Amino acid sequence: MAPTPADQRVHDDGRVELDPADVRSLEGSRFFNEELAPVPVEKRTWTTYNYFALWMGMAHNIPSYALAASLIALGMNWVQALITITIGNLIVLAPMLLNSHAGTKYGIPFPVFARAFYGLRGANLAALLRAFIACGWFGIQTWVGGEAIYVILGRLLGSWWRDAPEIAGQHWTLWLSFVVFWIGQMLIIWRGMEAVRRFENWTAPLVSVGFLIMLGYVLVKAGGLGPILSDGGKLGWGPDFWKVFAPALMAMIAFWSTLSLNMPDFTRFGGSQRKQVRGQILGLPTTMTFIAIVAILTTSGGHVLYGEDIWDPAQLADKFASPVVVVVALVALVLATISANLAANVVSPSYDFSNAFPKRITFAVGGGITGVIGILIQPWRLYSDPNIYIFAWLGFYGGLLGAVAGVLVAGYWVIARTKLRLKDLYTPDGVYWFSGGWNWRALVATLVGALLAVGGAYSAANTGPFPADGLIPFLKPLYDYNWVVGFVGAFVVFAALSVSATQKEEFSERRPSRIDPAAVDG
Repeated sequence: MAPTPADQRVHDDGRVELDPADVRSLEGSRFFNEELAPVPVEKRTWTTYNYFALWMGMAHNIPSYALAASLIALGMNWVQALITITIGNLIVLAPMLLNSHAGTKYGIPFPVFARAFYGLRGANLAALLRAFIACGWFGIQTWVGGEAIYVILGRLLGSWWRDAPEIAGQHWTLWLSFVVFWIGQMLIIWRGMEAVRRFENWTAPLVSVGFLIMLGYVLVKAGGLGPILSDGGKLGWGPDFWKVFAPALMAMIAFWSTLSLNMPDFTRFGGSQRKQVRGQILGLPTTMTFIAIVAILTTSGGHVLYGEDIWDPAQLADKFASPVVVVVALVALVLATISANLAANVVSPSYDFSNAFPKRITFAVGGGITGVIGILIQPWRLYSDPNIYIFAWLGFYGGLLGAVAGVLVAGYWVIARTKLRLKDLYTPDGVYWFSGGWNWRALVATLVGALLAVGGAYSAANTGPFPADGLIPFLKPLYDYNWVVGFVGAFVVFAALSVSATQKEEFSERRPSRIDPAAVDG
């Protein structure tokens, strides 16, 4: 195991930082800026509550609700849906905690962490892949938040707002709600990371209110839990269920696979490993299980009341007879969606875009780029159908990010053994320059993992963007397990290539020169 570099200060709790003079010496590097710099230990102040509040804010939002509700729409009963979501959350928590460790130990964000294994330039591949997916999610969250505003104002202002003329297939008032919601988020992110943290803290205790109001209304109108829990679903426990279970499980994992990569963006502020681990273990499984139960029961109750599975909570609330319930519930959901969107889908790409051009793109500018791309990706199309939402959008990108996660976990825990040279992550003359700033082993591993995971991407006939037989037909069976296949494939390939290279280097260093007198005398 490599010794700790002399320019790194290791604290008693294991956290590492650079001396201020060493940080200043990096300011001239084209791979350094203030947002990407390692956080000094004295500024790593986030507590267990901060991480719990972060997860409450990220998990309690409309797309999280829709994710659980969509399983009901696909034919699962409440037990099947809850089991699927719980297993998925527990699986994705593992790589999330493994990657979070580096953020707390070294105070570095995800794109800088990726430099250790992809190279200073190669890290942009992993970072920008994550960033563009986050842009898609930002657009989806902004669309559903705007939709909630549209419904609220429709109840308050009447039919002139609700039935306004259409532009490009949507009421112009819905487009206006979308734009207003977008601008509000941009104003918060423009104020920086600390503004995001403060917003998370005060909204976290409130975001459950809207969902509980909706659930309470549905339970009262449906006559209690009995009619809801008695619904056996459409799939049963036979082959029809298992055919849906595997891709649905991968979708549950993919939903948070983005965060499984970029949690160092948040854990870099952690007061200790114990605090960030405890906060996340308390936060992710509990909050997602809560929102899943609420979504499943509410959607099932909606089926009892209205005879259809309405997986979009804004559209379901719009059917409620009480304007007060609609307005109060959806105002809470709007706050929840802003909280989730800022934390999950703006912080990461802001760092990622900044990593690509450290001297030109600040955190705020990166957030602005995220917002623009989030509109251009046309989120209303991604969110239009549960088949597209789960099997195309979540399934495909989950496989890609699974491959990146495999490289990072293998690199940090198997190859580096959690030992990084902090200063070298910012300088082209360090050990992470590899070959021209790229580590070909990480690229090969990512390509192999991604190809295995999504090469067989398919859609049911006439339901999605992929051919029914799969892009590469013989890989089609693997697509149902896309995230796991991508993770395992990349992990194995990268570990094998890197261990082999390390052994060759160590052998070369130990092997004496034929003309070395000391070797001859020995």
